[in-house]
Amino acid sequence: MTEFHPRTDEEAASIIRDHTARGGALAIVGGNTRSGFGNAVASEAVLSSSELTGIVAYNPGEMVMTARAGTPAAEIEAALAEAGQMMAFEPMDHRPLMATEGEPTIGGIFAANVSGPRRFVSGAARDSLLGVRFVNGRGEIVKAGGRVMKNVTGLDLVKLMAGSHGTLGLLTEVTFRVPPKPKTEETIVVSGLNDAEAANAMAAAMALPLEVSGAAHLPLTVAWSFLDGKLPQGEATVLRIEGLPGSVSVRGEKLTAAMARLGSVKRLAEDDSRRLWREIRDVKPYADGTTRPVWRVSVAPSIGHQLVAALRLEEGVDAYYDWQGGLVWMRMEAEPEGDMLRRYIHALGGGHATLMRATPAHRATTAAFQPQPEAVALLSARVKEKFDPAGIFNPGKMG
Repeated sequence: MTEFHPRTDEEAASIIRDHTARGGALAIVGGNTRSGFGNAVASEAVLSSSELTGIVAYNPGEMVMTARAGTPAAEIEAALAEAGQMMAFEPMDHRPLMATEGEPTIGGIFAANVSGPRRFVSGAARDSLLGVRFVNGRGEIVKAGGRVMKNVTGLDLVKLMAGSHGTLGLLTEVTFRVPPKPKTEETIVVSGLNDAEAANAMAAAMALPLEVSGAAHLPLTVAWSFLDGKLPQGEATVLRIEGLPGSVSVRGEKLTAAMARLGSVKRLAEDDSRRLWREIRDVKPYADGTTRPVWRVSVAPSIGHQLVAALRLEEGVDAYYDWQGGLVWMRMEAEPEGDMLRRYIHALGGGHATLMRATPAHRATTAAFQPQPEAVALLSARVKEKFDPAGIFNPGKMG
């Protein structure tokens, strides 16, 4: 398969115009660390942003960064760490789960709208994105958005590119918010709660004026795999507090006192806390080197445990919960069982199920993304036609 690695927007535009003229499909990739995710793409060539690298503009005082899309995420994070700032949406590293190599890129993060444990309080990746530069299916270089939040020119276009998975164009540059990084953190671990009890405990913690920035529940089947088994034995409901050291200490004491009424409580100091949430973010229990199907399910926090309980009656399933129970990471023992899973989701009030990992055979027969309602699907098709009239970008990726 032919691979293209343009170094400039103009070079990328020329490649795209050539393929549009010939009707040749292009697989759009960044670092290719999510290879195997989404519906299979039929293409004759790969167009990568991996050579479009470098931080274009960064003034920590403005709390905004502009970078070329192929810039490695590690380079972005290093620059932010030096200035005491961060990507608030806490993007996961898909390599352990997907068993892929390469380097995650900042453009890939926004193209897939990758968001981690802090998403339920800080927003998704798209909520931090202020501006984009990309090449559409006509080979036109388009710029939308700006470097400050009050500049909303083209804001809808910016949001459309976030989470489009390379189906609307090749991202070449992104501008995004970078707020201050908390000075420290700690995690409160409540032991021994079942899934339903944990859902109630997390809801109670979020209702307190303590600014909890992480809320996850790790059932017995997965809790042992975190921190090399250093968590207390049994189920673990984990709650993160971040901020200035004095504030974290006081809020931690208050949260500990509130949760002690529900079960045994332990407090994790900064280093163990940071490591735990990285492992939760990167789906450590299911980064097992297998191709057993893994789903990422987004539902209302109150029904996540109900969904898992219903599935366990019919299918071998393992799961844990993030986002106060609203994000369910779920591993099936054998078949993806996508139809059954989505049936239960619909019956419980709705949500989204995305197939993250599966064998090629299962990917060929299971829709990776939640099917859209007819009106939304028609609108999406219209948007796709405007951005990519010849349909050359990642054909079939999103269904």
